[in-house]
Amino acid sequence: MEEIPEYDFSIATLGQCKIPSPKLHSAELGDTIANFARDDQYILRASTADAAAVGREYNPAWMLEEAGPREKIYFVPSHCHAAIVTCGGLCPGLNDVIRSVTRTLWYFYGVERISGIRYGFRGFHPEFKLSPRQLNPDIVDDIHNLGGSFLGSSRGGGEVEPIVDALERMNINVLFTIGGDGTQRASLEVTEEIRKRKLKISCVGIPKTIDNDIMFVQKSFGFDTAVAKAVEAVGAAHIEAKSAPDGIGLVQVMGRDSGFIAAHTTLSTSDVNFCLIPEVPFAIEGENGLLINLERRLDRRGHAVILVAEGAGQNLLGLNNKTYGKIGPFLKGVIRKHLLGRSREANIRYIDPSYIIRATPADPADSHYCARLGANAVHAAMTGRTACIIGQWSNFLVHVPIRMATYQRKQVNSRGSLWRDVLESTRQPMLMTN
Repeated sequence: MEEIPEYDFSIATLGQCKIPSPKLHSAELGDTIANFARDDQYILRASTADAAAVGREYNPAWMLEEAGPREKIYFVPSHCHAAIVTCGGLCPGLNDVIRSVTRTLWYFYGVERISGIRYGFRGFHPEFKLSPRQLNPDIVDDIHNLGGSFLGSSRGGGEVEPIVDALERMNINVLFTIGGDGTQRASLEVTEEIRKRKLKISCVGIPKTIDNDIMFVQKSFGFDTAVAKAVEAVGAAHIEAKSAPDGIGLVQVMGRDSGFIAAHTTLSTSDVNFCLIPEVPFAIEGENGLLINLERRLDRRGHAVILVAEGAGQNLLGLNNKTYGKIGPFLKGVIRKHLLGRSREANIRYIDPSYIIRATPADPADSHYCARLGANAVHAAMTGRTACIIGQWSNFLVHVPIRMATYQRKQVNSRGSLWRDVLESTRQPMLMTN
């Protein structure tokens, strides 16, 4: 039997590379320009480590703990009362997660007291008079086929003491919070209050952000569906643009602080000519501004498609840092004024599919992902883990402490490979600033 050789992932080459690339990417870090890939950077082959094999230098604080069912659990299932709450804006996959959590609690662990908290955190406040919905597999059987949240959702209401009062009053042992950055921050404060009161309540989050902006989460649920629907909108904008002289399709998608939807949509279709995201500033006027580059595109091809994330170009709107303006309608207005002032036609078709995307059911990829997130959230909670969320990292489902996941927002790296590939796809200028 032939002996298996040691791992060797070195790549054969034909010789030394000596000819400069025709592309002017950067070789310097930190200069806001997309970088070339480097020969001295590698991806680790293995994403898991056995503590015994690593040896005495092993420190669990440096690594993400893999999610999944454990041999021993903390709560007695027959005594356990679980609660599920969905908070914030709508997102594809909310019902899939509710369904997965309910089914895993019921079928895997035998937990039969499951309360669905209605309309977000306000469902914990007595003044709203929102009685919980009792959940079981029959009730949630078909909800994954629907958009929205079966339990209802709302923003705000995250005052800590009333929430923990309600958890005590209802004898809740396990709380699952399905929501974004604000929701998980509130959940972390809830766990602190639980600790102060010396209660035995586990709080586990399933991060819900259609913008994909949670740290140490490779991809948040609903993101794939959002990109798929955004691609449809870009396709419609492209047809409209090509069907009119000097036609312009302008599409605004979600992404207040992070342009992942815009970037991934651009790479999922070859129709976008200008991708504008919050992480990369751009100018309107000037020799290298958007308007001049747009005119050059119209001169070359007779049409153009612009895809803008809702948080892009906020500095151009003259608002304070806490207020987000409507960048899509703003761009439509300034482009129209500019073209008409240059005696050109201004055939602009503006599309904002945001609410359609938020309310749509999850696609199969997201449904599959939601099922895994929900199940592994239950596994974490039943072992007594708390103040953590479930996310995917290096294709593994992992436990991430909420304090790590929420310390800042994940953003597109303007010097990284994703944005570099976007620039290659659109062929827009590397920087549209003066």
